[in-house]
Amino acid sequence: MPEVAVAVLATLNSKREEARFVSEALSRAGVRPLVVDLSLRPHGVEGASVTGGELAGSAGYSWSDLADMNRADAAEAMIEGGRRVLLAKYRAGDFMGVIGLGGANGSSMACSLMRSLPLLFPKVMVSPVAATAAVQWYVAESDIIMFPSIGDLSINRITRAVMENAAWSVASMAKARAGKKVEDTELPPLVGVSSFGGTAECVDRVTDKLISHGYEVIHFHASGPGGRALESLAGLGELAGVIDITTHELTDLVVGGVYSAGEGRLKAAGETALPQVVIPGATDHSNFWVGDIPDRFREREFFRYNAQNILMRTNAEEFDAIGRLVAERLGEARGPFAVLIPLRGYSEHTKRKTYDLDGHEMGSWKQPESDRVFVSSMRKHLKKGRIEEFDLHINDVEFADACVNVFLELMTEAG
Repeated sequence: MPEVAVAVLATLNSKREEARFVSEALSRAGVRPLVVDLSLRPHGVEGASVTGGELAGSAGYSWSDLADMNRADAAEAMIEGGRRVLLAKYRAGDFMGVIGLGGANGSSMACSLMRSLPLLFPKVMVSPVAATAAVQWYVAESDIIMFPSIGDLSINRITRAVMENAAWSVASMAKARAGKKVEDTELPPLVGVSSFGGTAECVDRVTDKLISHGYEVIHFHASGPGGRALESLAGLGELAGVIDITTHELTDLVVGGVYSAGEGRLKAAGETALPQVVIPGATDHSNFWVGDIPDRFREREFFRYNAQNILMRTNAEEFDAIGRLVAERLGEARGPFAVLIPLRGYSEHTKRKTYDLDGHEMGSWKQPESDRVFVSSMRKHLKKGRIEEFDLHINDVEFADACVNVFLELMTEAG
């Protein structure tokens, strides 16, 4: 096997000892370290395979130019140059994995560079932010593996063990990637399916039916990162089509809930002309953390889903906004699509009661009059494509089968 290299992303002016330790650990693990210096200011520390000056130069600056910038602008310049350098080296096969070391700012830079590399390419980040809720923003829609450094990054018995474990992990993955033979067998088409607890029965039935028709299925848990990953894979051309059963991340986008996937949701499949079936699955609620409900919603109807999550029942005004949003995004789609509406309920929660924040029962989760506003809004704003209504619940077998049948029609239409 040829020599395998792993890129080490670190700011040598502040993390030189840590970078040196990880480089030595990589060497012991049987791979060659390729140190990439992300320092924002010129310095005299040696040991970089790719200097900060080279990264700055790739972005059209000199290293000394960065010294006159504020921290944020200098970081953006280094990220821009770093992406160009790393992608060029990736295409040339110069390294088979990457590991980053850094605090908050260093992690932001390193993870930005890692996210520019393809999915399934080995990526490891050692950082104290890996133990915080902010980790989702560093990882985003990528597959970065985060190692919490336990303490802040400095050399001691604890962090040495963490960094060594991380180094051996990425080294093993890099060697496996380098030794992997190209598969000659043709893989089945991969279909993206958005999923969540309230739509699980529909998701399971759709999955089984798709597999029986010769497709492979990947589920995206609709809690923010899942929706971003769906959009990313669709945009990269990894998916043959999408059955978007669980679109409630759009409810969180409209309402300000904690499971929003951002402004990119429900766009990439249309932009890449993929066939897509879209369903208002679980749009009947938005998601919040228990004990952290905005004051403007305190008089609304809720259901406590578990110890961490509380669901807020979607009202007619919000459904009108969601319908308009879905129509606008699908209106830009270049490929065939259909919107399927289960009139008897958008999630399993239709069997539940609603409660106020003190736990007093308020009414039924099943509110067809509110749900119908979504349909009315869609019909008002959608200028092309199909909208089909079914006198079924989203988790009825017949509705799941209809989703697959329509999807197969769209696949035929798309050729």
